[in-house]
Amino acid sequence: MTVDQIKAPIAKEMEEFEVKFKSSMKSSVPLLDKITRYIVKRKGKQLRPMFVFLSAKVCGEMNDSTYRAASLIELLHTATLVHDDVVDDSNERRGFFSVNALWKNKIAVLVGDFLLSKGLLLSVDNKDFHLLGLVSTAVREMSEGELLQIEKARKLDIDEAIYYEIIRKKTASLIASCCACGAASVTTDVSMIEKMKSFGEAVGIAFQIKDDLFDYGDGSNIGKPTGIDIKEKKMTLPLIYALNQSSYLQKRKIINIVKNNNNDPKKVAEVIDFVIKSGGIQYAESRMLEYKDKALSLLSGFNDSPSKTSLAELVKYTTERKN
Repeated sequence: MTVDQIKAPIAKEMEEFEVKFKSSMKSSVPLLDKITRYIVKRKGKQLRPMFVFLSAKVCGEMNDSTYRAASLIELLHTATLVHDDVVDDSNERRGFFSVNALWKNKIAVLVGDFLLSKGLLLSVDNKDFHLLGLVSTAVREMSEGELLQIEKARKLDIDEAIYYEIIRKKTASLIASCCACGAASVTTDVSMIEKMKSFGEAVGIAFQIKDDLFDYGDGSNIGKPTGIDIKEKKMTLPLIYALNQSSYLQKRKIINIVKNNNNDPKKVAEVIDFVIKSGGIQYAESRMLEYKDKALSLLSGFNDSPSKTSLAELVKYTTERKN
């Protein structure tokens, strides 16, 4: 299924969301309006609002609170992306110039703060405190996950358990909050909301493992050059597994390359080759599929509907995507 086919049960709601999301960014400051219009124009696949709406429909009847949940998540997520580009000194985002590249760091940080406050106020003004709690927890965990990864990149002492903690916080917490917020906007059933949150967390972990696997693929197929994670000293699952299978000397040699020669293309290629030959790719793929199956198993407990089918297809899409 394509993204558009997956979107079919919520196509009308997604169109309405576009309008509501644009209006949620409005400001009386012309510069801010210009920048937020630019941000809206270069939106991605919008998987997060899709998770919110499909989860809501699986659990009950959508309402105004569901739209606010999707807007809240997109506002806070966009704020973190704008700040990320400043932190990473990145000039590009999804093939477009980043906000900091066009308007400099100071403005980008302030725009991120503005979007964050807009999200908080959207919830506070409408008394959606339960949604605000779910999303604020996710933003806290995303920050902790990123900082844990930065800390570990210095020592390169990541084992599998720490890797899962990082990706659960950094990536999975946001998708979990999308699904939990979708459910919480239509029901007060705590067990249903928790089940949707667990479903989102499993999808998020599978999604991140897939992302990590791209680093070892063919850059021409996936639109992303290989070895980026190695250059950034990020210890991902394929590499962690490969190091665990190697001798002490080989392990020391590879860690030394990641630490000290991570900008040498030949040396990076050597690490990629080592991971492939050690079975790191197959291992990471098998773990990704375990989390995909866990997500589908959690989803199977809900009543059948077109939205449930689309949510299952969205899970498959996140693990089979080409970019």
